[in-house]
Amino acid sequence: MTAIFITTNEATSILPGRGGLFGRLSDAFWRYPKLLLFLMLTPPLLWLGIIYIGSLLALLLQSFFSIDDFSGLVNYEFTLSTYAQLLNPTNFDIIIRTFVMAALVTIASALIAFPIAYYTARYAQGKWKALFYLGIMLPLWSSYLVKIYAWKLILAKEGILTWIFEKLHLSWLLDGILNLPVIGGNSLSVSYLGTFIVFVYIWLPYMILPTQAALERVPGNLIEASADLGATPRQTFRTVLLPLALPGIVAGSIFTFSLTLGDYIIPQIIGSSRLFIGQAVYTQQGTAGNVPLAAAFSVVPIVIMALYLWLAKKQGAFDAL
Repeated sequence: MTAIFITTNEATSILPGRGGLFGRLSDAFWRYPKLLLFLMLTPPLLWLGIIYIGSLLALLLQSFFSIDDFSGLVNYEFTLSTYAQLLNPTNFDIIIRTFVMAALVTIASALIAFPIAYYTARYAQGKWKALFYLGIMLPLWSSYLVKIYAWKLILAKEGILTWIFEKLHLSWLLDGILNLPVIGGNSLSVSYLGTFIVFVYIWLPYMILPTQAALERVPGNLIEASADLGATPRQTFRTVLLPLALPGIVAGSIFTFSLTLGDYIIPQIIGSSRLFIGQAVYTQQGTAGNVPLAAAFSVVPIVIMALYLWLAKKQGAFDAL
């Protein structure tokens, strides 16, 4: 038998290169995988950088200009006077009103979402869990505007909610709620309370799903161990369950808080004539033609969310993500 030895100087046996343009490109991508990664990431990064980040930078730049009071034209000189206008009582009231509404919607969504998410994560199985996901996702499949106008009909003075209160002989209770200062009005469809109800309904799924996903990852033996060590249900919730579920709650609150801050359609259709930030942006860049002030209003939610994310990270809310 003859032994065959291959020296290191001899070429190793590989498949021959394929011909044609596509063959050569395939060989080049196989030899240089980083080139393929670069070509795949370049289009989305360009889109993100030019369309999204570029538009935000352009918006930020516009906020440092001002409107000439005499001609009504934009004065392209660097100034902070437009941001100073945000501190005017009328504009500052818009910011506070929007922030308070977003905070209340976020808190209410978390309180409603947690027991639903906990039951689904701990007890629901099989078809019941599938029914849960269907119930949460189904409202998201319908039109955003259709849902809002449906709620306007429900909350109207002649709507089904008023009819239910009348049938239950609780009209006095509804009238008492509508007579409350600030949150009341002629009907729920033209009150802050109605705006709050619709906000919670629209954004609630964005709080339930992250919370449920976080609770799914909580080991059941930790809760059992807490009970075995003598902890009460309240202590178990405060020291075990809530800290482990906090990343999901924070993730959901980012959605509900930021979406409420920037929404202008719900307050436009359901609510009083007092503006929110989104409506102020729409009015200033449209009817008033004050683009710098509209840009300054647009920067406010960005700053608020940046501060919120910084505080959440400082408190360790993202450590378990």
